[in-house]
Amino acid sequence: MQSASAARTEPVTAVAERCVARRPILDVRGRVHGYELLLRDGGLDGLERYTNGLPGFVSCTADSLLGQPGQTPPAATTVLVIAAATEPTPELLKVCVALRAAGFQLALAGEPRNGRGLAERADYIVVDSSGLDDEARGRLRSFAATKIARNVATQEDFQQAAAAGCTLFEGDYFCQPGMAKNRKTTGNRFFHFELLRHLNREPIDLKKVAELVLRDAALTYRLLRLVNSPLCAIQREVTSIEAALIIIGEQAFRRMATLAILSELNDGQPQEILQMALVRARFCALAAAQSARDAGEQYLLGLLSLLPAMLGLPMEALTPSLPLRAGIREALEGTANAERALLGWLELHEHGDWAACDALATAGSLKAGALTRCYGEAIDWASATLRAAA
Repeated sequence: MQSASAARTEPVTAVAERCVARRPILDVRGRVHGYELLLRDGGLDGLERYTNGLPGFVSCTADSLLGQPGQTPPAATTVLVIAAATEPTPELLKVCVALRAAGFQLALAGEPRNGRGLAERADYIVVDSSGLDDEARGRLRSFAATKIARNVATQEDFQQAAAAGCTLFEGDYFCQPGMAKNRKTTGNRFFHFELLRHLNREPIDLKKVAELVLRDAALTYRLLRLVNSPLCAIQREVTSIEAALIIIGEQAFRRMATLAILSELNDGQPQEILQMALVRARFCALAAAQSARDAGEQYLLGLLSLLPAMLGLPMEALTPSLPLRAGIREALEGTANAERALLGWLELHEHGDWAACDALATAGSLKAGALTRCYGEAIDWASATLRAAA
């Protein structure tokens, strides 16, 4: 395998050009159970690249289930989601039984209203977190299917959904864990920011970087593990930070060290936050050429965009310490400047807001098809990076 700086995915196919976004579904411990897949252009083929081998939840209509199937995703990792208000005709119930026998799982979106026919065949019931009052909680408990709360925006939403019997959750809550404006950034965090500053200087000061890394035993261990992983594919074990930089080169070392730092900062938080940060980083770097932006800066912009979720601090409290120029710091804080165009597009894409994506792409003279390909490639790269680093 190539080094991180040179790593490439397989050639992008026509499937990669399809507009697909994914939303993680987490359990009560913050582990990813699967992904809700938001499709712009229909079709179920090729979706497994977006799920890391986990279940992919795909919305379907009764007509699509009753129609002649075309290419379909792997049954074992696909959950077909239909509206709970769908009329449970004998023909539809028969198809549902056949689909489950073939290995698919079924989910109902919304509280079952038309008797128990579909609910008895459902593996999951997906409900909106805003509709979970006492009466709804009581009704939900009567169904044996696993309950998923959708649109869980805050930690309070998460707690209320869990109290209602939901064990799986989809929404932005896990990226906003207990923000506290009065909370202080620890000295150790400032040390990590100082290291990031030195990593992004040209030329890199090997002696200073090695000195800083060695001040943190956990970071040193994590970085050497990454350097000796399949990510770098070196022939002999590397046992020192200086040797790592010399052997794998400055650019690969920067990527490995930055990944190690972000892994440390994300310690104790859901790994999906780190996964999303890597996807954003890779996407922004790949798409940088479209907006004539510096790929290295864009990589850091995407990577650091989820620091508030990792540290539980507002971005405004973090940016003064980050090794970035003013425009990038302002982009991290949410200013809709030119530097933020790619990250802004991706944030809209993550929510499946296709119209807003198109409007932003048009305003920035960006090619939507190329951005979609970059997103698919970023998904592949982030997954491979975390697998190799595990």
